[in-house]
Amino acid sequence: MRKIIFMMSVSLDGFFEGPDRDLGWQLIDEELHSHFNQWLGAAGGFLDGRITYELMAEYWPTRDADPAAPASVREFAGIWRDMPKVVYSRTLQSAGWNAAVVRDVVPAEVTELKAQPGGDLVLGGANLAETFIRLDLIDEYRVYVHPVLIGQGHHPFPSYATDVRLRLADTRTFASGVVLLRYLRDATA
Repeated sequence: MRKIIFMMSVSLDGFFEGPDRDLGWQLIDEELHSHFNQWLGAAGGFLDGRITYELMAEYWPTRDADPAAPASVREFAGIWRDMPKVVYSRTLQSAGWNAAVVRDVVPAEVTELKAQPGGDLVLGGANLAETFIRLDLIDEYRVYVHPVLIGQGHHPFPSYATDVRLRLADTRTFASGVVLLRYLRDATA
């Protein structure tokens, strides 16, 4: 069965975005981008909230047409454009770029999606992740900690009514100082 993997970059002081959705502090160099391309290229689909989808759709569809863009950026443009996407939104009427709009997160539907053949499903968007966490639908967390203090912004993990116990599965340090912390849901908790 496929897994639901929540992926998030955070600053060292715990923000996933700065004021006005600023992401300019992220240290995504060629090494990190190649890493993203390798594992995201093998995914079976992206599960995004409306905001994440709109940010991605605004930037990625034609980035591979820019000859000045780095090779990893051009490669990811194709990965993003071609990857099946489910966009969870109550306001978006339609979505392009191989995307279907779904109004609500229904656990039985997510379980059916996980049972389909293909690679793992990558969850993006803090608001959507909050719902998936509350419904206990996330199998793995990939948190990329960037060695940057931004002082203000938005935290990816709001308060929860219950503890979510995780088990560290892997770490990786990139030359930029970004550290990947890969956690699995702790089945013993």
